[in-house]
Amino acid sequence: MLGPVILAASRSDRMRRLISAAPVTKQVVDRFIPGETVDEILPIVQELTGNGLELTMDVVGEDITTPAQAAAARDAYLELIGRLKPLELGPRAEMSVKLSMFGQSLPSPTAGLDGGPSGSTSAFPGGHELALANVRPVVEAAAEIGTTVTLDAEDHTTLDSMFAIHEELRKDFPQTGCVIQAYLFRTEEDARRLAAAGSRVRLVKGAYKEPAEVAYQQKHEIDKAYVRILRTLMEGEGYPMIGSHDPRLISIAQELARTAGRKLDEYEFQMLYGIRGDEHLRLAAEGHRMRVYTAYGTDWYGYFMRRLAEKPANLRFFARSMITKG
Repeated sequence: MLGPVILAASRSDRMRRLISAAPVTKQVVDRFIPGETVDEILPIVQELTGNGLELTMDVVGEDITTPAQAAAARDAYLELIGRLKPLELGPRAEMSVKLSMFGQSLPSPTAGLDGGPSGSTSAFPGGHELALANVRPVVEAAAEIGTTVTLDAEDHTTLDSMFAIHEELRKDFPQTGCVIQAYLFRTEEDARRLAAAGSRVRLVKGAYKEPAEVAYQQKHEIDKAYVRILRTLMEGEGYPMIGSHDPRLISIAQELARTAGRKLDEYEFQMLYGIRGDEHLRLAAEGHRMRVYTAYGTDWYGYFMRRLAEKPANLRFFARSMITKG
């Protein structure tokens, strides 16, 4: 019941100021976001990979209002990739990107990348072409160090653009992944289309406030949709990435993989940094590929609030900390 309220608060400047000013906030945020700079995050990368885990890395920040900010987001990822290169981790450390950070949600017409011509011939509104122009060098740089990029899903109004950019990038970089969200009605059809040879698809429940016209609203409906969609991915020819902390869904995923005849390296689990860390290690010890979604950066508020909305235990952890430490 509180999830929609928290998601609404994630868009409130007043709530942003209130929570950011709370003395205990940094302590709690650090549970989910272990650093603000590349220098702070690299020791985390080395620690996790040293424990047999893999990573997908997210530079947090979605409130992009200018092309210059979008270019800065691109450059932040390029800096990260440059710093990862000497570690020679290859696909053990990939990137996750939100296209809103790269200018996707900017109004049209927008200036082209680095002062290029205005306007767009794209069939998509807003900053679609700008986002594609900004994300492409990140995908190229990732490929040069032997890894890849996954395009995160955002609210339903952005998905046609995201899937089109995904398709375009895969022409040159077929390992580029994308995310689909079980709570959206459209996702079962998207999964059937995406479950093709060479694809990499992360399935999550969904963490945005979506209307009843486009998304399931009840947890049991979302869970059932998740299983149906995961079965489609497991029976397909692509590479499923199971984004869930739910013990029941993890168990179901293992059974679906066995039924589909998949080997342990033909799918992977993904969980957020700071949530169920013991389970990360347990799955890795059993021989599963276990990838930790690790976010860092200064613009943490929207990411942090969605983590609270996703799971009541996260909210209880935050509230308890506010009471005892605030």
